[in-house]
Amino acid sequence: MGVLSDVLKDQTKRRAIVDDGVSVIDAEVADKRGLSGMAVKGGYKAVKKIKPGFVNVALDMLMPEFAQAIDPYYDEWKTGGSGTLEQFFKRHDERIAQSLLAITDKRVDSRTNRAVAKAYKGLRGQGVGHTKAAMPRLAGLVMRHVK
Repeated sequence: MGVLSDVLKDQTKRRAIVDDGVSVIDAEVADKRGLSGMAVKGGYKAVKKIKPGFVNVALDMLMPEFAQAIDPYYDEWKTGGSGTLEQFFKRHDERIAQSLLAITDKRVDSRTNRAVAKAYKGLRGQGVGHTKAAMPRLAGLVMRHVK
């Protein structure tokens, strides 16, 4: 096993990756500052209150698509990227962020809980910046689970 998509096929490892992903999201939200940080924290808190366990369930559902989006960047780094995976992800943060957000954008539709969709859409304009800021933690998650 080498890429995140392959690792997810093992249910025990998948659970660990999802739990780790939730921890990454929690830490990223906790680190937000200023007015936009307050908005992110408020939206995140509202989602967790409206639908307890939603973040975990949503991440578990989205993880296969996220892994497929991340795998090409990991492969690119592995076959010729310089520096650490974190450095590589930081250099390509815009591309990676757009790849990941395309997945969540596609999923937030009429089937989504309206309050969750409203919170997501309200924060989406800041999504690229927040996702780019998460690259060090995302790279760490990948390195912990891809051997």
